[in-house]
Amino acid sequence: MRSLILIGTTAMIAFSTTEANADQPQVILTTSVGTMIATLDEERAPHTVANFLELVEAEFYDGLIFHRVIAGFVIQTGGYDVHMERREGPRNIPNESFNGLMNRKGTLSMARLADPDSANSQFFINLDANTHLDALPGKPGYAVFGHLVTGTDVAEIIEFAETGIRQGMAGVPLEPILILTARRRREESRPGTSTSQRLLRDL
Repeated sequence: MRSLILIGTTAMIAFSTTEANADQPQVILTTSVGTMIATLDEERAPHTVANFLELVEAEFYDGLIFHRVIAGFVIQTGGYDVHMERREGPRNIPNESFNGLMNRKGTLSMARLADPDSANSQFFINLDANTHLDALPGKPGYAVFGHLVTGTDVAEIIEFAETGIRQGMAGVPLEPILILTARRRREESRPGTSTSQRLLRDL
């Protein structure tokens, strides 16, 4: 089974909550252990956000589990259901890790394989300042595209879930933790064609 490349572990979780930007889209992640809300940076990660919102609108993430949980590092989802059946989106997206956004505590970032442009649907929430995942000159990193504005307590619950090995994959919670629904917050929707909608036509 292919595993997505994410290297290293670090210290304990210590999120800092940032005020939401009303001009940016938000997504509500309702999980089996609570709700998290993330603001997405459509300006600095336009292709990543466009792809993510398309998957959200298609209800792609509903019923998927957090399949990779490493305390002090990341909680990852977006690729497997409760039966460990793999799910993928319709396309890979270009790497946007040179956008100036860092893999800090509470940020959302795209998981990928060794190919920098192999991100598809899987993403992770950073549980610490994972600076080794950031881009370096001439070396793409892992593209940050948003941050949690509420639900850091939920991320902590997931972080400290008891994990084991399932189908050769380590760090899988023994009691499945599901995304029940992933939905866009509609109160921040704006009339007209959004940047995300325009970019999807070009992917």
